[in-house]
Parts: sequence; structure tokens; C-alpha cells
Amino acid sequence: MILIVDDDKTIRLSLGLLLKRAGYAVDNAATPDEALAKVRQTTFDLILMDMNYSRNTTGEEGIELLRKVKIFQPDTPVILITAWGSIELAVEGMRRGAFDFITKPWNNQLLLQRVQTALSLKEGEVAPTDEESARPKLFDRGGIIGKDKALTDLLATVERIAPTDAPVLILGENGTGKEMIANAIHINSHRKEAPFVMVNLGGVPQSLFESEMFGYVKGAFTGAVTSRKGRFEMADKGTIFLDEIGDLDMSCQVKLLRVLQQHTFEPLGDSRPKKVDIRAVCATNADLPAMVADRTFREDLYYRINLITLRLPPLRERRDDIPLLVRHFAKETARSMGLAVPEIPGETMELLTRLPYPGNIRQLKNMVERAVLIGDGTLRRELFSDQAEASGIDISAPAVASPTLDDVERNAIAEALEKSGGNLTSAARYLGITRQTLYRRMEKYGFK
Repeated sequence: MILIVDDDKTIRLSLGLLLKRAGYAVDNAATPDEALAKVRQTTFDLILMDMNYSRNTTGEEGIELLRKVKIFQPDTPVILITAWGSIELAVEGMRRGAFDFITKPWNNQLLLQRVQTALSLKEGEVAPTDEESARPKLFDRGGIIGKDKALTDLLATVERIAPTDAPVLILGENGTGKEMIANAIHINSHRKEAPFVMVNLGGVPQSLFESEMFGYVKGAFTGAVTSRKGRFEMADKGTIFLDEIGDLDMSCQVKLLRVLQQHTFEPLGDSRPKKVDIRAVCATNADLPAMVADRTFREDLYYRINLITLRLPPLRERRDDIPLLVRHFAKETARSMGLAVPEIPGETMELLTRLPYPGNIRQLKNMVERAVLIGDGTLRRELFSDQAEASGIDISAPAVASPTLDDVERNAIAEALEKSGGNLTSAARYLGITRQTLYRRMEKYGFK
């Protein structure tokens, strides 16, 4: 059940009709007092709530209503309705726990998308829309490699939110793979057959922002001999990945906010607005809350883009994944260059797992590619001497090779047998394997 709260009867009727046609049960209230009475009696799935009422146009009554609603129903998502000129009210509402906001006049399709997103995230899953979507689907990592818990937890979140249209903000240091996470969101969404358009906002000059993002028509300016689509139009029906959004100039932030809020834009030289259906995924290595405090990043834009925030761990916090990545990059580089897949001695892997990697995965990839190209079929430790020296690691000292998987398994079996007093059933239970599997492993490693 969705509750609509607005003192304008026309808005209540139009929203109610739109939601009913979409299959939702609807109730409505004309005043804050009436809304609170209903909230006390009924638990709603979602509340659509205006911020201004006839007795008060400053939004104070709406903010107070939101505060009381969240007391009675803290887990119910609230979507605020406000005019474009009153977005600061919506921002204040987001600070106080609102899920999202829309501006008048709204786009029906966009409103329904946000309602569905709010309901899906509240339930923790996305309801299938037809028989095809009801079939089990495998999550596509999109080439992301790693077993680290922080990464697998993040990918579990990606799997849950990908089918929605929720805007996502990806945070992480340079080189951590933010673009790959954005791509994983896209290829696991209902938009996967549509374009995935990447834009490095840090590389778009302020003077070219509108022409690059919104496009232009022939004759819009000197040199515009043909019309050209902007990035938003290219991404229609798909996903637009806005990388380095923290580098965007303040004046451009206003223009971006309007598109993300209203899903309309005007190409240069054309006064006719164009509608666009996109999902926005943004990324940055900047501290956006600090930038908001310093007034170098708009607070309303910040709340628009970070409905879901994903934080990518740096490679130094995923050291167990380094061997996997090294082997992958070595194999891919060798294949692309027509070379044999190189050997990687244990002493080399031990060194690579100790380096700090300020450039994260991108740095590791470049290091391995270079070593494969100049090496002789073996990734010797000396090929990484410059990185080791820069990190204060002396590779002239004897290296202690990391234990192999066989070493780890052999030691685990020995420990289990010792703790069980040689009882195979107890040892197998301790290891979490069957007695038959334990017996085969003992034969492999020469246990008598």
C-alpha cells in the first residue's frame, strides 16, 4: 500500500491513477494531521509526500511531518515531492531520512521507476516482472577477479541493486576498478542490451561540457557543420557512467543535476527539450562530503547521485587477491602478445604481495605486463627491482617463498590427524570433507 500526501486534490488523483494503473494499492491524505492518523493505523510500503501545504509554504510543516512519519514507520521509504525551486527542502528531507525526491512537474515513467526502486531495495530483492525474469539467473562479474571478503560483499550488493534503477556512487582510490564495478551493475541490469556510456568528467573542459554531454544541432556555433548526439542521448535506455564527478566545475554541476533530476536536456542550438531514459552511475576518488562542506560540490547533486554508495577497497587491503591478479594479467598479456605463459617463482609472488601499490590494480597490471614483455619466460624477482627499491624492500636478501596450496593442504591434514589422534572420521569432520576425500588426499601426500 502506497500513501500519497498532498493538499492538492488534483495531484492526489493523478498520482493515485498513475500508481493504480501500475498495479499498486493506494491511499491518500490531504493534510499532515490526516497523514499521521493513517500512519499510526496502517504500515505502508511507501509514502509519497509533498513538502509544502496550504498553511505553510516554507516547508517547515513538511519537514515536521517527515520527522513524525519516520518515528512511527522508520523502515518505510519516503519519496518527497517538491518544486524545482525548492530543492533545498528536499535536501533537508534527505538529511532527515527521506529515501528520494522528485520535482514538479514530474515524469511519470521516472516516478514509477523510483517507486519500484524504493520498494525493491526495501524488500532486499527485485520482484520479477514476467516469467523470463522469474527464472534463476547467474550473476556476471564482468571480469572482476578476487576472493577477498570486502570485494565479495561489495559484489553481493551489486547483485542486489543492479536490477533496480537506483543511482549509484562508487568511491575508491585511482586504479581500484571503479569502471569494472559500474560495468557489472550495467550487465546485470534490465538495461544490459542498451548502451553503457563512459564519461571521464575530469577530462571534459567547462567550455565543452554542454556540447559533449547534451550534443548540438547543425549551425549551433561556428564549426558545427553537422548535428551531433551528446553522451546522454547516446546512453538512452542504458547506463551512463560519470567518472571523476568530483572534478566537475560548480556551474556544470547545476546542468548535470537538472538532467539527472528531470531526465530532459536541450542540445545546443535547439530549444526543444529531449527526454532521456538513463541510469546514472557515478564515481570519484574525492571526499565529496568534505567538498560539500567546503561548498565546492553541490549538496543537492550529492544526494541525487548517492542513493547507493559502494566503497572499493584498495589493493593493499586485498593482498590475498594479488596472486590471482598476477596470474591473470600474466596469462592475458602472454596470449595477447603471442608468447608462452610465463612461470612465476614463489619468491617473485612473495615480493609482489608485499608491495604497497599506490596505483592499485592498474599499477599491478602495468608492472606484470612490462615484466612479461621484457622477461625470458619467467617472472624473475629482479624484473620488479625498481618497484621494490622505491618501496624500501631489499631484494638482494634471500626471499622466503610463499607456501604453495599443496603445502597448506598437507599441513592442514597433518594438524587434523594430530588433533583427532589419527581417527580419520574425526579428522575429516574437522576439515569439513568426507572420509573418502581425506583418504585420497592422504595417499597424495604420502601419509601412512
